[in-house]
Amino acid sequence: MDVTRFAEAREYQAPLHHGVTALRLQGFDASRADFAWTGLSHILPGGGADMDASPLAKIYVVIEGEVTVRLASGESTVLKKLDSCFIPGGEGREVRNHSNAVASMIVIMPYPPKKP
Repeated sequence: MDVTRFAEAREYQAPLHHGVTALRLQGFDASRADFAWTGLSHILPGGGADMDASPLAKIYVVIEGEVTVRLASGESTVLKKLDSCFIPGGEGREVRNHSNAVASMIVIMPYPPKKP
């Protein structure tokens, strides 16, 4: 078993994110998880992730506050505490915290394919 204590979780930089502190909870250098990684994003008011599409699917679980997730198709939803969403690979998305409180969100993603 690989345990990551919250107090020891390491920060990582997520591309196209601003006003976000991201902590690695599992996977990559945090554990031996070999099928997916898990992060925790603390999103300041006005912060978020710019519109971008990843070839990888992702799951978001809001654990505090609320975030707005807008897809490239124009579909938009507000996720509140314990709400979650699945975004298929290739789907463009933007994440924003439009509230005045810090939002916290768990992110679960598979690893990128290994290069031959």
